[in-house]
Amino acid sequence: MPRRSTSSRTGSSSGDPSGPRNRTPQPLPRRRRSFGDFVKAFLAFVALVVLLVGVPYALAVTIGWPFPDGSPSLDWLQEEITVNTFLGVLGVVVWIAWAQFTACVLVEMKAALSGVGMPGRVPGAGPSQLLARQLVAALLLVGATAASLTPGLSQLGHSMDQNQKGTVASAQATPGGSLSGVFAQQQEQAASTAAALGRQAADAASHAEVGGPSVKAEDTKYYRIQPPEGRHHDSLWEIAERHLGDGRRYGEIYQLNKDRVQPDGSRLSEASLIRPGWIMQMPGDARGGDLVEMPGTGTSANTTASEAGSTVSPQVAQQISQYAQTGDHAQKAGGGKQGGTASLDTHTTRISLPQQRPATGSQATPAVHGEQQAATPAEATAAEADAGFSFGLPEALVGAPLLAAGLLGALGRRRRQALWQSALGAVGGRRGMEPPTPTGAAADAQDALMIGADPEGVRLLDRSLRGLAASLAGESRPLPTVYAAWLSNGDLHLQLAQPAGKPPAPWQLGQDQTFWLLSRTDAERYEDVDTAAPYPGLVSLGTMDDSRLLLNLESVPGIVSLSGSESDRAAVFASVAAELATNGWSDRMTITLVGFGQDLTPLAPNRLRHLDDIEALVETMEAETRQRRGALGAAGHDSVLTGRTGPAQHTRWAPHLVLLAAEPSADDAVRLAELAADASRLGIGYLVGTESGDLPGAAWEMEITGEGKLLAPLLGLELDAQVLPVAQQRAIVELFVNADPESTPDGPTTTPPFLVDISEQGRPAVYARLVGPYEIIGLGTPDGERSPLQHEALAMLLLHREGVHPRVLSSALWPRGVTDDVREALLDRLRVWLGNDPDGTPRLATDANGRLTLAKSVVSDLDVLRSLYHEATQGRGVDSRVVRGRLLTDALALVRGPLLADRAEGRYGWLTHEIIDAQLPLLVADIGLALAEFHLVKNRAERAIEALAAALKSAPADERLWHELLRATHSTGDMDKLQQVAADLIGRSGARGVPPRTEALLDELLPTWRDGTAAVG
Repeated sequence: MPRRSTSSRTGSSSGDPSGPRNRTPQPLPRRRRSFGDFVKAFLAFVALVVLLVGVPYALAVTIGWPFPDGSPSLDWLQEEITVNTFLGVLGVVVWIAWAQFTACVLVEMKAALSGVGMPGRVPGAGPSQLLARQLVAALLLVGATAASLTPGLSQLGHSMDQNQKGTVASAQATPGGSLSGVFAQQQEQAASTAAALGRQAADAASHAEVGGPSVKAEDTKYYRIQPPEGRHHDSLWEIAERHLGDGRRYGEIYQLNKDRVQPDGSRLSEASLIRPGWIMQMPGDARGGDLVEMPGTGTSANTTASEAGSTVSPQVAQQISQYAQTGDHAQKAGGGKQGGTASLDTHTTRISLPQQRPATGSQATPAVHGEQQAATPAEATAAEADAGFSFGLPEALVGAPLLAAGLLGALGRRRRQALWQSALGAVGGRRGMEPPTPTGAAADAQDALMIGADPEGVRLLDRSLRGLAASLAGESRPLPTVYAAWLSNGDLHLQLAQPAGKPPAPWQLGQDQTFWLLSRTDAERYEDVDTAAPYPGLVSLGTMDDSRLLLNLESVPGIVSLSGSESDRAAVFASVAAELATNGWSDRMTITLVGFGQDLTPLAPNRLRHLDDIEALVETMEAETRQRRGALGAAGHDSVLTGRTGPAQHTRWAPHLVLLAAEPSADDAVRLAELAADASRLGIGYLVGTESGDLPGAAWEMEITGEGKLLAPLLGLELDAQVLPVAQQRAIVELFVNADPESTPDGPTTTPPFLVDISEQGRPAVYARLVGPYEIIGLGTPDGERSPLQHEALAMLLLHREGVHPRVLSSALWPRGVTDDVREALLDRLRVWLGNDPDGTPRLATDANGRLTLAKSVVSDLDVLRSLYHEATQGRGVDSRVVRGRLLTDALALVRGPLLADRAEGRYGWLTHEIIDAQLPLLVADIGLALAEFHLVKNRAERAIEALAAALKSAPADERLWHELLRATHSTGDMDKLQQVAADLIGRSGARGVPPRTEALLDELLPTWRDGTAAVG
């Protein structure tokens, strides 16, 4: 588990004390028994006597024993129900409650006195067992040790909601017992640390230097487990607290002695199960008079009793000498703190890099889960990324595939929302449907997003996680706690907090029991499932050896601190905030930003929340922590992970992630540590910035360097950090603000981005038909194998008359990556295919910004459609009814179906980022409505119906078209035809039913429509 290195305790010069650390905060001095403890113990004794003896005595005297005098008979059911009957039933209920509470007291007393294992759970007890635990803890506190009792429960005055975490309490009572996994230990440590910080923060600094000068690395120390004295049983926690200055270091002792043969022939297999007379090898910095020191790092077999010291008998010295011979394997594994060097053990949290599997088949191409390699990998430093660019585009965005996919998807949704608001909710008529074309830095940012985004990787990651959750729920298994996810060589690796058994198929065990692996081939077989996102707190931090790390912020047992310069920290915080706000593998969450990010809220106003100061944050999180504890207790869940697989999975347990960029004061840090102690099971995560790197209560510590490296040595991490520098932040925010219809009074523009000459003299040299099946007029057909790529490239250029960056084009055509020479060869063939205009001007050119543009002589039917509608409604058609009717009729005649109706499966994936699929149906609907209105003015209802029916072929879901079709049909007086239109409309509505406005219109025009629906049903 995370802890300070020994150098920070002993003053050893090894290591850099100022460097980033991953540790549990320093231990605090043990609290002496006070007069208040004795008062609490006395009151607890009185309460137990009253509840265990007084209650049954009172019941026996007033109501009687619960057992019947004789055997029951059917006559009882025929007796009159009186007040005594109710009193008797009530008495039985009270007797049952008393028996249950008595069982709870016995269970808690046994666990507290034995000091072995964790208390059993009495079925249905809940609050009764919690009360029993508090009373027993208070009673035994004055005579028991910290290892025998749960520290958090010794505070009898604590509120009920502060003692909801039964599993944590058990882990504290028996460190390393059945809950000896890393996650349970770190939760226990975070909880006890926060409580200690709250009580004795002033003593923490002085106690941090426990241990004195460095010891000699060549001296090996041993300890002999002492027999119990009264209620006190020796434990590894007590031993570590006495001799290492920190009970939380018991794991080091456990690792040094695990599975070694003891004098009685048995072995240490669980940290909580030790026996008197056993020998324990101790870390090199152990201190204390009852230790036995053996000279030499590997005590040989001929070590004599005199060499072992005079404090033990010759028999014990001989046992120690024999035991030392079994320790070579432990010492070679680095099992102790020798000379101030931190040991590595299985209890130390390490976010390990998964073992790489050789790529085969389709995985040989650089198509990693979330790893978009259509462009060169992002290796620029954070400082260079702020001002530096790769091929003219921001590299920070190009090299962040999951972040880019999330931002691009959210931007597309925002633009579609603005489009529909403009079409259906505008006051005083339509405001247009063309979002403003980005320019300058915003255009570069958009291009970088399109190049870097890996929507397929995001889709597979989301399906894989939800599929795992569904499989576990089907097996009635809880979600395992996941610390991190690695995306590597096309595979998804989940690193668990502790082993959780065999994963459900098609998942496999990875390099060890804490890794679950899913290959990309298996992930592609997953389909969408209706289950809650299990790990919405995963967020990208960076890459290591071509593997991308996503850290699960809500699972960290405490605070994650980030040190470094203010600007470097801000870039990391912005990247984390932006990805959490827009990622595709979460449903709902709250992200609270403090000290930065006020301008980031346009990215996701429903998710991002900005607070002005830490005081407001603490107040907010105290209230939410209480509410979540109470909600979990009421729902009977141990953590949010169990809640996410239950029936309320879609309405509860969304994570709340706090990103605090400003360094908190000492008092605020203590308060945050107290809040974060139990946060991981509540679905709350804390990422806190610090200038110095020393933050009280921090469980995991990271540092961002000026070279763009994210370091966490004791986590085992050295990443190329994912950052979002200030320049890119502003450009991204500009894209989102411009897409918001409320940002400007005018909303989207009414002028198409490209107008063509619709007169006879304006015939284009190359004409592409995109609305319906794809056809090209004016060009020959390219070679068979190359034709699809060239057609797709031309379609993209036609839909982006403002220009397309070559890298954007290549990433659209080859989502899995392509070399520069292949891209350039395609562009050369495209230039040759399009040719030149009669004056020699190439029809495919490059503008001053390096973007590919088409000549005005290359036109699509979509360009003509937009131009005709614009001319009919804002040009010559405004003053001439005849011209307007002709232009609208010509426009509707161009509509042959949806955009690129015959596109091949697997191609044109880049259209998912576009809004043209939403724009085209609205444009066709507008044309149909305008033409229908044109005919209805002259009472030509049949012509209006024809126009509306033609528009519905391309825009079948547009409610406005159906409304006008109903009105036009009603105006003909043909009720049978009106009934048929109503039936078609109801049939298209499906399970969603008829929209309210449509239902009201049907009630007005066809009051009997419900009868027809019922008859059909």
